[in-house]
Amino acid sequence: MIETFARTLPNGTTLSCRATGAPGRPLMVFLHGFPEAAFIWDELLEHFAEAAHGGYRCIAPNLRGFEKSSAPAEVSAYRPHLMVQDIAQLAESESANGRIEALVAHDWGGAFGWGYANQHGDRLGKLVIINSPHPGIFTRELLNNPAQQAASAYMNFLAKPGAEALLAADDFKRMWPFFTLMKAGPDGFGWLTEAVKNQYREVWNAGLTGACNLYRVTPMKPAMPGGPAPEIPTLPRERLTVAAPTFVLWALDDAALLPGLLEGLEDYVPKLELRKVPGATHWLVHEQPQFVAAEIEAFLQRAQ
Repeated sequence: MIETFARTLPNGTTLSCRATGAPGRPLMVFLHGFPEAAFIWDELLEHFAEAAHGGYRCIAPNLRGFEKSSAPAEVSAYRPHLMVQDIAQLAESESANGRIEALVAHDWGGAFGWGYANQHGDRLGKLVIINSPHPGIFTRELLNNPAQQAASAYMNFLAKPGAEALLAADDFKRMWPFFTLMKAGPDGFGWLTEAVKNQYREVWNAGLTGACNLYRVTPMKPAMPGGPAPEIPTLPRERLTVAAPTFVLWALDDAALLPGLLEGLEDYVPKLELRKVPGATHWLVHEQPQFVAAEIEAFLQRAQ
């Protein structure tokens, strides 16, 4: 059974969380992306809390800016190191040594998962990334790959002033295409039921400014049409490497994140396992939760 609670961290941020499994068990943390929320992980939370599947203490926080978590209005409050700090302090509140045995992350959650693995590798067992680009490779593709630049053009819309009001108008008319254009709904894979839509409505009704601020704060966006090349800082290699055993599960029909983002990944992640999933989209967790759970479980059971 999934429990819900709010956890106020030492930095003052409050995260609304969903969890399963008894406190004190090995910790497994799940990080969602945009325009999602912690509820997308419910089936995996229940799966991995069972003794037969690891018996973890499973926690999925709503990132700051989402659902009932703290949602500062200031764009600077969403800088990556602060989002990573939230994860670290949440882990410290759940584990005596602050250790996360398994960190599973998708989309924007993956951006902070990569950051956590780099900055807190001594407190991480294994990392699982689902369709979330490594920052070093994303920078390369945004600067050099016209196809990825075009696929990421939506980021500039989401970063515009007033984007949240446009997204919320007419029962979130501009939000649903993020899903439906990638095969969700009655004419596609069928997971976007009215019940799921109502879960999203409840989350989005809490506000979209925090979610949009993620796009405003990041310099990792493509150039505007007719504009100069984006000024994306080049991070030193030590800020980009991940030593933890890492499993990347990648849906190949992701319209926003193209397969070129996988090229050269092993240069940053020496202990890399990669599983490409044909015929699946960015919303793989919604589309095939049992498959995702089985792939993650097999990875966690393999010796490294």
